[in-house]
Amino acid sequence: MELGSADAFDRMGTLGIEEEFFVVDERGRPTSGTDELVYETDPPAVLRDRLDHELFKCVIETQTPTLDSLSDARTALRDVREALVAHAEAHGYGVAAAGLHPAATWRELEHAEKPRYRTQLERIQYPQHRNTTAGLHVHVGVDDADKATWVANELRWHLPVMLALSANSPFWDGYDTGLASARAKVFEGLPNTGMPTAFDSFAEYLELERLMVETDSISDRGELWYDVRPHSGHGTVEVRTPDGQADREHVLAFVEYVHALVTDLAERYEDHPDPWAESRHRRAGFQHRRETLDENKWRAMRWGHEASFIDRDCEGTCTLGEAVDRTCDRLGVDGVRRVYDAESGATRQRRLLRERGFDALCESLRL
Repeated sequence: MELGSADAFDRMGTLGIEEEFFVVDERGRPTSGTDELVYETDPPAVLRDRLDHELFKCVIETQTPTLDSLSDARTALRDVREALVAHAEAHGYGVAAAGLHPAATWRELEHAEKPRYRTQLERIQYPQHRNTTAGLHVHVGVDDADKATWVANELRWHLPVMLALSANSPFWDGYDTGLASARAKVFEGLPNTGMPTAFDSFAEYLELERLMVETDSISDRGELWYDVRPHSGHGTVEVRTPDGQADREHVLAFVEYVHALVTDLAERYEDHPDPWAESRHRRAGFQHRRETLDENKWRAMRWGHEASFIDRDCEGTCTLGEAVDRTCDRLGVDGVRRVYDAESGATRQRRLLRERGFDALCESLRL
């Protein structure tokens, strides 16, 4: 049984980016291509040991190396994406990005043969059989396990804000769901997903890992698929909230935002004489609990850029724009402000379908 360790948390501020993409055919429709791209051919050097597939044979994942700065992230993201597109095109495929592909019909697509996924399909059944989702995961290194756990707790209010900004999956299984991020709702159908509770220490989180593995609830610690988690193997805080994005600048905006939030919260943890007591004191009053955070996440899924949220002090609501402005001003970042000012992914997809048709919609998602 492989469990994580507090010893993994030994670097502060490093970055890692994982992106899930759709392998598509010449018409921009998802197709089975991961066997060839991952197993049967040699990828470019930048993708070696950093290319994998997901549950469906049409979903492929890339990982950057561990990065030291935001400028390194920009370079690495460009290099990884360009290498993936070139690798796919050399074998007759394209690459597309969104939270869900509007042409992905789960009953007609092939599942991967990897034993891990076959075990998941057998255990989870229908919710996993239909899971054609693709997301963006951002890792930020933290140099202390308890600090990482506290930071993950505090990040939870910000997750619906990120989801609303990233909302890029209105269509699922060929159907307009009426949601801005149907990916988030489809993925929540799986066990061990969604908004986590607050943990009182890293030891408490590690105990959850141990219990879930030992009781055969999960096959390995990676199957705790919460929207944020202290990653006990990489030594990071991992945010798993955003929908997949075709626009590289949008990805970089979320990377900047998560990095700034984690860094700011880590400094608050270090500066406070007892941050855990502060958190317990706030929870003793009517502060955010999982139920209110779930409500905010629902608002993000449903409304995207038009969402409003129960605010930080639980005394009223704030719009997405207000939440973005406050946090950007405080942290000195502006990438997600540009994402907010632009047309949302969900709105753009619906507009393209209405104005130019389904082929144009599919084409717009290609890298």
